[in-house]
Amino acid sequence: QVQLVESGGGLVQTGGSLRLSCEASRSIFKIGDMGWYRQAPGNQRELVASVTDNGDTNYQGSVEGRFTISRDNAKNTVYLEMNSLKPEDTAVYYCYAELDYGLGSYNYWGQGTQVTVSS
Repeated sequence: QVQLVESGGGLVQTGGSLRLSCEASRSIFKIGDMGWYRQAPGNQRELVASVTDNGDTNYQGSVEGRFTISRDNAKNTVYLEMNSLKPEDTAVYYCYAELDYGLGSYNYWGQGTQVTVSS
């Protein structure tokens, strides 16, 4: 099992920046993809960005060019640098980590951190 602890959410004005962090506890199994989803009230959870264990990244179109995902494998930590924030970025942000058990994989989730962008 893996536990994920998030930090860095908060309230920011339009155009501001925030940095989210998510640290995964140690595991004997390999951690593959890590990333961030978000869920706004009344909406489904959507992928924001992901990063593979060798650094390949993927972004939702609406955040590309404004958000940057990165990870530190030595610290089992994934980061999300969010710039030029917009009110529509307001949501609860959840990090995830994919644990590779060899015969399969399973995603573990953080508790969520609120990001609120005021207009």
